[in-house]
Amino acid sequence: MTDTPSTAPLDTTVAHSARVFNYWLGGKDHYPVDRELGEQVASSFPEIVELTRADRQFIIRTVTHLAREEGVRQFLDIGTGLPTADNTHEVAQRVAPDSRIVYVDNDPMVLSHARALLTSTPEGATHYIDADLLDPEALLAEAREHLNFSQPIGLNIMGTLGHFPADERTYALARAYVDALPSGSFLALCDSTDTSQQIVDSAAVWNENAALPIHLRTPEEIGRFFDGLELLEPGVVSVPFWRPNPAEVGRISEVAHYGGVARKP
Repeated sequence: MTDTPSTAPLDTTVAHSARVFNYWLGGKDHYPVDRELGEQVASSFPEIVELTRADRQFIIRTVTHLAREEGVRQFLDIGTGLPTADNTHEVAQRVAPDSRIVYVDNDPMVLSHARALLTSTPEGATHYIDADLLDPEALLAEAREHLNFSQPIGLNIMGTLGHFPADERTYALARAYVDALPSGSFLALCDSTDTSQQIVDSAAVWNENAALPIHLRTPEEIGRFFDGLELLEPGVVSVPFWRPNPAEVGRISEVAHYGGVARKP
């Protein structure tokens, strides 16, 4: 695995979303400030742990589908977060060992763990880019060093754009990445929605304490990220309902986290 060096300092005095999510997922890579906020949010919104796990399962199912059913062999994962079980490269390379994955984040703690944990099969490749989502030109230039932009790419933006306001600038930002992809590529995206009062209240708690704010969207606003693309069935839905495994049918319930997968014509 190769990567570019990080220059951003590691701040352990303010809660960070990647570390709080790691705490909710049962990981070990977090600090007291992260655990404190995680517990504070969970006390007002106990379903947050279920939501976080549903997000992870959505990633597993979408990557599996793209690799197995759509033949995608390249993935650009923006907003990676801390490595945990069943990361994108592990899921993709279980289906197709020759898959190539580029992870993108700009958190120094994520970078240090990525160097150690985001390894690859001998047939494939895994790279980490320390880059800013807000600078598509620079990020894509680095991604092109590792991915072939003349062949389909699976672009994953999971639980990341909620840190940006629900306005036209954020849609334009996402579009800049989609526009750079070749025909036959896919966008897989999910984020938290304002579909329960509990998550609205917990977002207010989060925004008072975390370094990065959360901007909740309506399901329709999540759907706008797929404008101009061909949505796969069942469209934009609460993530547990996106092509659940047969054993899960009848046992799943809605969470305030919506997403979908779409093909670029």
